[in-house]
Amino acid sequence: MPTEPEKGTGTKGNERSANAFTRRNFLIGGSAAAGLVVAWAIWPRTYEPNLSAADDELIFNAYLKISVEGRVTVAVPQSEMGQGVYTVLPQILADELGADWRTIAVEPAPINPLYTNELLAQEWAETLLPPGAEKWTKADQVSWAIKTIAQRKDFIVTADSTSIPAYSSNFREAGAAARVLLSMAAAQKWGVAWESCIAENGFITSDGKQLRFGELVMDAMEQELPDPVPLRSSPVNNLVGQDIPRLDLPSKLDGSANFAGDVRLADMVYASIRQGPLGDTRLKSFNREGASKIIGLVDVIEHDRWIAAVATNWWAANAALDKMSPMFETTGLLPDSDKMSAALEKALEEGPGIRFASRGETKPAFAEYQNVRARYQAEAALHAPIETRTATADYKDGHLELWLATQAPAAAVQVAADAIGISPDNVTLYPMLAGGSFGRNLDNKIAGQVAIIAKNIGRPVQLMWSRAEEMMHDHYRAPAYARLDAATDKAGRIKALQIKVAAPASGREQSKRVVRGMDEITAMRSSIDEADSKAVEGADVHYDIANFSLDHHPAYVGVPTGNWRSNAHSYNAFFVESFIDELAVKAKIEPLSYRMQMMSGRPRLAACLSGVAAMAGWDGGLDGSGQGLACHSMRGGHIAVIVSAARGDGGLKVNRISATVDVGRIIHPEIARQQVEGGIIYGLAMALGSSTRFNHGIATARRLSDLALPRLAEVPAIQVEFIRSEEEPVGVEEIGVPAVAPAIANALFSATGTRFRQLPLFAEA
Repeated sequence: MPTEPEKGTGTKGNERSANAFTRRNFLIGGSAAAGLVVAWAIWPRTYEPNLSAADDELIFNAYLKISVEGRVTVAVPQSEMGQGVYTVLPQILADELGADWRTIAVEPAPINPLYTNELLAQEWAETLLPPGAEKWTKADQVSWAIKTIAQRKDFIVTADSTSIPAYSSNFREAGAAARVLLSMAAAQKWGVAWESCIAENGFITSDGKQLRFGELVMDAMEQELPDPVPLRSSPVNNLVGQDIPRLDLPSKLDGSANFAGDVRLADMVYASIRQGPLGDTRLKSFNREGASKIIGLVDVIEHDRWIAAVATNWWAANAALDKMSPMFETTGLLPDSDKMSAALEKALEEGPGIRFASRGETKPAFAEYQNVRARYQAEAALHAPIETRTATADYKDGHLELWLATQAPAAAVQVAADAIGISPDNVTLYPMLAGGSFGRNLDNKIAGQVAIIAKNIGRPVQLMWSRAEEMMHDHYRAPAYARLDAATDKAGRIKALQIKVAAPASGREQSKRVVRGMDEITAMRSSIDEADSKAVEGADVHYDIANFSLDHHPAYVGVPTGNWRSNAHSYNAFFVESFIDELAVKAKIEPLSYRMQMMSGRPRLAACLSGVAAMAGWDGGLDGSGQGLACHSMRGGHIAVIVSAARGDGGLKVNRISATVDVGRIIHPEIARQQVEGGIIYGLAMALGSSTRFNHGIATARRLSDLALPRLAEVPAIQVEFIRSEEEPVGVEEIGVPAVAPAIANALFSATGTRFRQLPLFAEA
């Protein structure tokens, strides 16, 4: 697969491609914003699709190919990690096109600015813009600059539940463009107006006449698109909203689906790797002779920061590393949990806070009313996907082929190219299905490692991290401390709320690695004193509280942090919803009623609360009942959760989790349900474990068994109901996570009278 398109000229197959969605669609419009370099003026203003086409296929646009036999192939620029993006986005396109779902195929899209995730780029704008850009006064200039930078950097990133909101309109427009061209071709044959033609189930029909898509594709290429391209008011197929078969499911069921670890090449060897403690660590020594008796050992690759063994099988390579006993030395900070706690505590109590939200005046209320304070904390959390970091590479004659599951393909190519000193144009990336990720595959360090190994040994090699390496060198969900202060009147109503969160600038750090190509040490150090809006995501409360403030207190903890399923929402929802419950108990008001009285102007979240109360048989969370309630809003979606739980001799027992969810118009109901249910289980895992402590720069969790993850028998009954909505669809991948842990904590308080203020719930306070 090509890694970089020919910009402004096109590539193989483009002579058969349609004009575009519209004549203006791919223009980089606007005048140059202040402070941007003059060289931008010579950037290409248009980008052509660079899809590969078979002899019988014609490229309609960057998202769609149709063969003369009628096979419809949809190119998806987002990583398939089990979230169903290889089905949902093609479903949107096929619905607008009028295709027969049985003829739909899917393939990963190549790297091309046309696939830029502009929505995510806007959300990550703080680190995409040049220094001083925040001083620009014209919002349209800032927006243009972000879009332009993102396109130039091939910002094709899968993150933050943006796949549907960022790309749904593109896929719909792509389907509409092809439908119009096919209709025009048919109308020309029949001598009728193209507007009278109907696309349905893979046919174009008009007045009893019909032609298959495949019969029209050649003539369709000769047509001129209207501007703008009309969308259906009500698609004939009605694929959207239906539980159509997942396109990736058959291959996953029969084992033919290829993940990174499934790649097999002629003469391929296998590699395992060892890296030292977190921080500025260098390889000091190793005993090469210790591995001499390992059968199958091929070579040992020594790098400044790691050592890899290459063998005819992975087990031999890993055993060789054990025998070599590599030693590392670290300069500077060796992070451990006590130092991290001290840093977070100091940042919270002494560090300058940066205000990210402010409404009303909090000081007068705190002076007049009763003050309530609570402290919360969350430990660093691991991703722990089933598939550890795995990549395959083959280096020949200055060109590198790379097989890798990645959420940032352009960044992966750049990392690999930089590691061995070649141009990114000489790297071909084959995006693989991911065996889980939850944000883990934003880390492309392995692309550089496998490139170096492949170049050194001169034959194809597959590098796989051991489970211990995966867990000791994760980009963790940031640890955080929080202090919440409320001013309440005699009736217990909140008159003012102040939230302070101490946490690393995790979002900035992640973006610097992905966008700017910084290594993890540089990204951490350059973010020490930076405020980060993503560190306080989910803490800007969804309640109607007149006087409110939210501050981020940046903290340097010495471990790399990054995206994790629901990011900071995961801990901030726990902080906020646990505290709201505390205030309800103090006011002697039933928790649902306490929340509902603050739902003015928030009808969708209020509907979720009332819906889950009816579904779960809410009893008010009375003493000893074991019911707990929590709700949350994120990225345009809303959820309310009720948990029935108890703490017994055998530990925590969660009997049932009920959730009512509003995520707008649902494209594929069953995939949406799967994602919410999966998020709920992920939230349960976060409440019980998923975390690690650190000792002298090394994570203490090395195996999945160290994470206290819920076993299948411990997963409770889960009920999920969706509220019907015609609002714009939002991502469903993460919304199930945040409200679960606080609902469990509130249920445990109801059952036992003990308040849990830390994550995991049974961690040492």
